[in-house]
Amino acid sequence: MTKSAGYPVYDADNHMYETRDALLKYLPKEYAGAVRYVEIDGRTKIMFKNHLSDMIPNPTFARVARPGSAEEWFHGRNPEGKSFREFIGEAMDVLPAFQEPGARLELMDEQGLTAAVMYPTLASLVEERTADDVHLTHAILHALNQWMYEHWTFDYQGRIFATPVISLAIVEKAIEELHWCLERGMKTFLVRPAPVPSITGKTRSPGLPEFDPFWQAVVDAGVPVTFHGSDSGYAKHLAEWEGGDEQGSFGRHGALHQIVIGHRAIEDTMSALICHGALSRFPELKVLSVENGSSWVRGLLDQLDKAYGMMPQEFAEPPVEVFRRNIWVHPFLEDDFGEILGLVGEDHVLFGSDFPHPEGVANPLAFADRLAGLPATTVEKFMGANYAGVLGVEARA
Repeated sequence: MTKSAGYPVYDADNHMYETRDALLKYLPKEYAGAVRYVEIDGRTKIMFKNHLSDMIPNPTFARVARPGSAEEWFHGRNPEGKSFREFIGEAMDVLPAFQEPGARLELMDEQGLTAAVMYPTLASLVEERTADDVHLTHAILHALNQWMYEHWTFDYQGRIFATPVISLAIVEKAIEELHWCLERGMKTFLVRPAPVPSITGKTRSPGLPEFDPFWQAVVDAGVPVTFHGSDSGYAKHLAEWEGGDEQGSFGRHGALHQIVIGHRAIEDTMSALICHGALSRFPELKVLSVENGSSWVRGLLDQLDKAYGMMPQEFAEPPVEVFRRNIWVHPFLEDDFGEILGLVGEDHVLFGSDFPHPEGVANPLAFADRLAGLPATTVEKFMGANYAGVLGVEARA
């Protein structure tokens, strides 16, 4: 490796940029036209059921934002008051390493990464834009998972673990998808942190007993579930304040956006899993919060502790203890690492770079610089050993 930390480094948050056929190649014929690309004023956009999405401005990923170009933005260093698009600057042509595993492995060697979980990027659009037709949701996500397995596999040379996406909308289909992915070697899977849509058009908590057969299957398989930051549908709350429709677009980072949406989706999802008892009914279920940061954890733990003091009869066990037992947290580079280590312990923190997204870091090992002064064993757990352990793989340099 060109760079080396001197210990195994497992990145919990890497991304691929899908090719144009990712959602289309394996989509069943009965859903033809449900997802399509269209040309608008000379630019290619993606549509779901005739609804134009502008959340990702270039869904073909021919050109992409430079990795880590928004890093200083998220550190709060924008004295000139630039818009998000102005801040990240000029786009670049997509690199082969962003779209196929062989080249990505070479890049990981240069970066000093032992292994990385690889999440799709375009997938973040699917569930919110098909929530009124959950059969379509399942069909698109299965098509994406088929494409992902074909192009990346779910375990590439024991170092790149592409991550399929599973919707919980129809529990039986979710279980079927879980087993399909397990049979092909997946290490973890992505679930959107959001209320779960249903056939009736209503939504419900993933912590309710109706999902117990799915969570039992996950526990039986011994794999963790990853709740990765996504379009959780919370932009509608911002729209109630600011008007408009699709407010969650790539360039939309107004002050009220940060406050109204913030980390609500992951807080609400973790709260639902705990308060509705799923994590007590399944104490062995491993829940990973990835690309959601950690600044929300203290407030949530305070609220859980207060709720338990007021209504202990609502809980099978102390909810803060449940959080610390079942949940692993990936902090952002700008977060307070000392605080999250104190809140959840050194065994439940994960390193993730969000590479090559602009919101991430261009140099993944920069995380280790922020851990200077901590015991070497803590650093090694944070940067790799914890994640290797929760994935069930041997941590090797």
